[in-house]
Amino acid sequence: MAKYVVIGTYTEDAVEKREPYRAEHLSRLQALKDEGKVVTIGPTKDVKMLFGVLEVEDEAEARRLIEEDPYWTGGIWTGYELHEWIQAF
Repeated sequence: MAKYVVIGTYTEDAVEKREPYRAEHLSRLQALKDEGKVVTIGPTKDVKMLFGVLEVEDEAEARRLIEEDPYWTGGIWTGYELHEWIQAF
């Protein structure tokens, strides 16, 4: 398994726009956390960026997990960078 850091951006007025997708988004993330694929994920306090750590087989799976999320398909997340991460501690 590899770890990936995801850093992404939110749309303008994300707090209001995310409401129709929020329950499904949070439920999905909890299931992925329970499976060990999401180590941590969440927005910055100003809800302009997201930060997360994923533990998956490869980059393709990491991208799939991001791009299948309701926040991505609903346009709440507007872009992301993915970086393989070596956890030293």
